[in-house]
Amino acid sequence: MNTRWIPSMRGNHKKLGYIPIGYKLMLTFMVFIILLVSVNFYISHSMYDDTMRKQTQVNIQGTLKQIRDNVAYKVDDIVQTSATLYDDATLVQSVRRNLSAFDNQDRMNKVIFPKLDSAVKAVGLNLRLSVYFHNQTLHERYKNWRGENSQEFNEQTSDIYYMKHISNKFWYFTLPEEKYNETMVWRQVEEDERDGRISMIRRIVDMENPVEIKELGIMRFSVRLSELFDSVDYTKLGNGSVLSVLDPFGNVVFTSGQMTEDNIEKQAKVNKYGSSEYDKLNYLTIEEDLPQKNWKIVAQVPMNIIDQEAQRVRTAFIIICIICVIMFAYAGYLISQSLSKRILKIVGVLNAFREGDLHKRIAYRGKGEFPQIANALNAMGEDIEALIKEVYLTQLQKKEAELEMLQSQINPHFLYNTLSSINQLAKFGETEKLQDMVVQLAQFYRLTLNSGRTMIPIAAEIEQADAYLEIQKVKYGQRMEVTYDIDVDIWPYETVKLILQPFIENVLKHAWSGDRIHIRVVVKKIGDDIIYRIIDDGLGMKQERIQEIFDPQDNTHMGCGIRNIDQRVKLHYGNEYGVSIFSRVGIGTSVQIRIPARERKLTTRNSRV
Repeated sequence: MNTRWIPSMRGNHKKLGYIPIGYKLMLTFMVFIILLVSVNFYISHSMYDDTMRKQTQVNIQGTLKQIRDNVAYKVDDIVQTSATLYDDATLVQSVRRNLSAFDNQDRMNKVIFPKLDSAVKAVGLNLRLSVYFHNQTLHERYKNWRGENSQEFNEQTSDIYYMKHISNKFWYFTLPEEKYNETMVWRQVEEDERDGRISMIRRIVDMENPVEIKELGIMRFSVRLSELFDSVDYTKLGNGSVLSVLDPFGNVVFTSGQMTEDNIEKQAKVNKYGSSEYDKLNYLTIEEDLPQKNWKIVAQVPMNIIDQEAQRVRTAFIIICIICVIMFAYAGYLISQSLSKRILKIVGVLNAFREGDLHKRIAYRGKGEFPQIANALNAMGEDIEALIKEVYLTQLQKKEAELEMLQSQINPHFLYNTLSSINQLAKFGETEKLQDMVVQLAQFYRLTLNSGRTMIPIAAEIEQADAYLEIQKVKYGQRMEVTYDIDVDIWPYETVKLILQPFIENVLKHAWSGDRIHIRVVVKKIGDDIIYRIIDDGLGMKQERIQEIFDPQDNTHMGCGIRNIDQRVKLHYGNEYGVSIFSRVGIGTSVQIRIPARERKLTTRNSRV
């Protein structure tokens, strides 16, 4: 067998302007690293300010909600305390009655004073409870808060006044119309502004006639702003921040933090234009509504705090990026040098192989990709000549297998037995059976010879096996039962011929376990494969015998027909196809032949279907 090698091309790769592989790797690596670091820095820098603002806003919003909940808890305590007096029927009945001096004193000592004192002490706050009654038979009891600065007065007190003290006060006659258990207002009245306090004001009413609610008096719970809003602390947001509590009219009720003139001016812009105008200034503003009072907490956080933090992070990130570029550049240089040396060795060996020098080798240690490539190249140099010889021998084996197949197509023993059966039928005058057997024998050999073609339609292979079985039925009669399971999808495909009949013949020779035997022939298309199965309920065989049948070193003649068919299938279609046997002793045997589904090519108009 002649082999033609391509002429030597060594040295042709050294062209003008050639860049070594090491420099290519290094250049590619550096471009990739610089591009990656630059894009990463740009995206991080662009998104950081917005991320910081959003994260800061989320944190501040959470802090404001905690502050709101703390204030709401204290407000609810005061409202619930006032509700105990508002809904106290005993107190209402006592207040609306006009009694004599003795009875009145008894009422004051047993009902009025205990209930008011109990209410003012029900909340752990420095409360001043002032109650104004229309009934002037009640006794007044109060401390004069107007005459002195009482900011530091820490006692819980309850005062009783006549309504005349407030009847002409603006805050009194501007109270909203009474709605049962709903009407209450928070205002700074009387001495509240001076003492840094705020009052919750609501009526005491007589509900004897629900259609006409009668006012019996006014109760005013005064609490220090510093106690009510002690959780409103600017230090929770950071230095330079300001926390303000605004009433429904936008007036600042309480402030925590240094409220500079600039803050006040900007706060005025918030009240006038809303937070969108304020956001244009260098402050981040977040608002949270307070329950029950229609007030809100406004947080003002200077943006320079966020900018300073962003600048520090940005500087640190730039330094880290520079260090990364230097480290990656050095690592890339080392890696590119190592890879280029190995690649150049591989290129040298490939050039040697191309020139016909199959003895050059590469030695690499380890378990990585380069040792695998080196081992593959070394093995390739050893296997090329063997592969050439193997291809040549494979072609010879194919020709020999085809010759053996043609020689085995006519089985003299089968022909002798069939002619003997024909003779017996003629002797006994069974002309009809004789005629059928002659027709089946002619059809069998016509399909077997098949003009010398190796590939035939699957339908012809099945018909040839059926002709063989019809001949055997004359011999065995009802002792042999045959069933077919043929998939209609197999008709367009072709097959290597004479692969079914030898297995059927093998069943009739070796599988009898009694007076009867059942043979089932299955042909199906499964996926991209054609599957033949010959199933019998005969003797079966042991697994050791199946292994001996497929052992190529077995020198006995038993099983040589099965091996020949398996080799023919593999020779035509590849090693993934062939014969497999499944058998259990005393149960039976199933032989499976798998070939690829390949459509046949019609060569003549009368090609057989």
